[in-house]
Amino acid sequence: MEGDECSFPPDSSDDHSLRGSVASSATLSRAQDVLIYLFGDSAVHLTLEGLGTVTVQELGRNVREALHIPESVQDVFAFWLCSPLLELQLKTRHQPYKLCRQWHDLLYRFTEASEEDISQDEPCLQYRRSVFYPKSKELQIQEEGVLRLLYEEARSNILTGRYPCDPEHWTSLGALSIALDEGTSLDSKQFTTTIREKKLSSYLPAHVTMGSGGLFSTLRGKSSRQVGLEQNLFKEYSKICTSAGSSPEPTQLLHQYLNTCHTLPYYGCAFFFGEIDKPAQGILQRGKRKAVNIGICLEGVYVMDVKEKHVLLGLRFSELSWDHSYPEEEGDSHILWLEFDGDEDGTPVNKLLKIYSKQAELMSGFIEFCVELKSASEGAAAAEMDGEVSLSQQPGGQEERSKNGRGGRRGMLHRQGSVVCSRVQSLNTISYVDDGKEIKRLKPKRAASFFARQASAVSYSAVQTESLEQG
Repeated sequence: MEGDECSFPPDSSDDHSLRGSVASSATLSRAQDVLIYLFGDSAVHLTLEGLGTVTVQELGRNVREALHIPESVQDVFAFWLCSPLLELQLKTRHQPYKLCRQWHDLLYRFTEASEEDISQDEPCLQYRRSVFYPKSKELQIQEEGVLRLLYEEARSNILTGRYPCDPEHWTSLGALSIALDEGTSLDSKQFTTTIREKKLSSYLPAHVTMGSGGLFSTLRGKSSRQVGLEQNLFKEYSKICTSAGSSPEPTQLLHQYLNTCHTLPYYGCAFFFGEIDKPAQGILQRGKRKAVNIGICLEGVYVMDVKEKHVLLGLRFSELSWDHSYPEEEGDSHILWLEFDGDEDGTPVNKLLKIYSKQAELMSGFIEFCVELKSASEGAAAAEMDGEVSLSQQPGGQEERSKNGRGGRRGMLHRQGSVVCSRVQSLNTISYVDDGKEIKRLKPKRAASFFARQASAVSYSAVQTESLEQG
């Protein structure tokens, strides 16, 4: 996601101390102090002249020099303007100070925040992972400083619940964090002491550590759930110590942490906020909506339940069509439409999911950009390989060949009970057959039916909408 093309809000649990990094002084010709914030409660302090005209490209050179980041991996990170209401990845040509001056206009346009909240909101400047950096390239990075920046960002997203994950994931990741922080030589007693001093929330997602307790707490102040979490963490920590040895290289553990995060399909996504209709559960339950996060990356689109911390829908770009519609009347919503294949009682149907969001236009543009970027990179890779698939790319190639237009979800998505598994049955979607007779007010237009797609000619198209009405 870059600059004026799209933006998305952070979790409400993000550290509010990251605000106010860009000076608002009118005296911009003199040297000004600027803080570039990093994940992990640290920052880079720069003193710059001509702050009002400094570009992201110029800032990048200064920050990379301060952090000793090689030019060979400069594309890993990007600059972001962030606040509790909005996050925006900047392009190299952007001038952060000027965008800060436009911040309230952006909030009015792309958020539902109140005037009071907007008037009090202030962005900070953050240096973090670029949405457009491929996961495959991360595996080749060997610089510990770069890996640790990626680790701190991924860890934050795990702990805040932005990346939903299953118990086996967050237990493994929590144990790796302990090994990175405390080493691999803690015995059981030392481990328990460390955990209780730093608290479980330092290593496990907040919604996991707060999941129960209260009535079930023991007289010593620890619930049986917390004790169980500690025991599971120690078991996983012991496995890591056995496999890694007494003094493993930090890069080994950092790679292991990031590799585990890579199994989450939405790792590295840009996140947007929206709402979807709740399934009707009676006359009194109609018209209610559910808050969702929409993650978009180079691989696809993922709709996640904000409250329950699980995936509602995950689609690769080859599995969907999309479009956005503007409000036709006052009080109407901006809508992002996602169309994908499903079935009703064994009959193939097309399904439409409505996502209400003032960021619908941004999401639509970002999807289109990712699709074009992915197509260009795949075309270049195919030309470079000259028809030969390397060993590292064989799994992806086999997966693409297995798609026959509609197929090809990750194997993980088939696991029952996994938070990563799509929950299409819990969505309030519009279903219609190929002739469109079951839907009157929405008429998608596309060059070919979803059911006529061929694996050898995967194409992407935007769903067009016309004369939408609010039902």
